[in-house]
Formats: sequence, C-alpha cells, structure tokens
Amino acid sequence: VDALVAPLYAAKGLGTGAGSAWYLADKDEPICTSMERLASIPFVAQPGEAWIYGYSTDVLGCVVERAAGMPLDRAVAERVTGPLRMRDTYFFLPPEKRSRLAAVYASDSTNHAVRAPAGPLGQGEYVDGPRRDFGGGAGIESTADDYARLLQMLLNHGSLDGVRVLSPRTVELMTSNQSGTLYSVPGMSFGLGFQVVERLGGDGYASPGTFGWGSAYGGIYKVDPSQRMVMVFLIQQLPLRADAVTRFPTLVYQALVEPLR
Repeated sequence: VDALVAPLYAAKGLGTGAGSAWYLADKDEPICTSMERLASIPFVAQPGEAWIYGYSTDVLGCVVERAAGMPLDRAVAERVTGPLRMRDTYFFLPPEKRSRLAAVYASDSTNHAVRAPAGPLGQGEYVDGPRRDFGGGAGIESTADDYARLLQMLLNHGSLDGVRVLSPRTVELMTSNQSGTLYSVPGMSFGLGFQVVERLGGDGYASPGTFGWGSAYGGIYKVDPSQRMVMVFLIQQLPLRADAVTRFPTLVYQALVEPLR
C-alpha cells in the first residue's frame, strides 16, 4: 500500500500496517463489513492507471454474497466445491479435522525452517478463530487432490466429470490478458484472477497461455492448456526463502520428453 494511504488502511485494520495485509480470517465480522470499511479508504491509484495487488478478490467475495443472498462459504460449497466433489476444502476447518491441517513454518536467520508462531502471520485462525469472515481473496484450506480437481475443471473449459461450473467463454475471459500493459512482469499479463504467460520464456518453460498464481504460504499452481497439464505444489512456509517453488515447474517441464498426443 502506498505510504501516503498506508496509515489510513492500518487505522481501519487493513493493509500491511495492520500486520496481516491479505489476512481476514481473524476478524470477527462478515466479509461485507470488512469491505465496507475498505470502501471508506482512498485508492492507491485511480482505476485503470496501475495494476495493484490488493483486496479486489475480497471485494468480489462480498459481491457474491450480496448477489447470491447467502454467505460466501455456502455459495462456494453449493456452486463450486460441492458439485466438483472437493470434499476437503473449507474456509474454516471442521474441528474434527484439526489434525490434518499442515503446520506453517517460517525461515529463521540461518535460513532454516522453524515452526511459525500463532497468529495471523503464523498458524492462522483457521480452526479456533471467529470463523465469520469468509475472505474471497485468501484463507481457504484445501488439499492437493481437491485443488487439482478445480484446476482440471478450468483446463476442461469449465466442466469436470459431467458437471459444468463455468461456461467455456467465461474460462477464456478469465485466462486472457485483461490488464493491457499495466502488469509490469515481462512476458506476462494478468487476467481475471490469474497471471497469464504471453510468450515462451516469460515464465521459465511454461507454454504461452499457461495461467496460475500462488499462495501466501509459498504454494503455486499452473495450468498449461497446450500440454493438457495441471501442476500443484503445496508448501507451508512464510516467509519462504527456499528455491523449491521455482525448481518444481522447471523439473516438471524438463521431464516432458515425448510430444503431446
């Protein structure tokens, strides 16, 4: 957040000055209450003038709640995770599944992994927290299998196992350049929720048209339509100073030696 408005965000319990930035799971309020407070703070830049990594998807979560007439967790369960049989995906983990939640680690001064403390930038409030703020931009827990099903649906142009979640045109819109030249990473653009590869070499070995993003805890995913491939790499480390995340897709692509049939 720009230094001129950062104190205003912090005063509202938002932004990096509040200590957690993207994290809403510790807030004892509905997502729309958080976003209404956000709406009282100035933009960092005028719309269309800059690409800003911020709360846009959290705002969308509030829009979904209002349009669907139900809490975001229920809307996601009824419209997405339920139909796709993603049985281990939740905004807040059921207490009986506590033992399956992976611990979060941090990097110490010697670059070794150590267990992160409790709190928003550590273990989080995904089991014992208020369980009220369903942030559209961050906070869902899932498994590699479940998340791969979501990605496979996108690779299949919106359907999986006979269940259609999105139209093919919607997926095309989401995975096309919607940011023009505002996204400043060479060889890349940004769609609706996804970073998109524009040219070979823009993101290592990834094919043009590959789309994906990453987790605050270090995990990444990529969908490469030309190779008919989805990749999911999950790790729980914040901050992450290891190179495993960048090595993983390179090793996957280097293993592809046969032409796609």
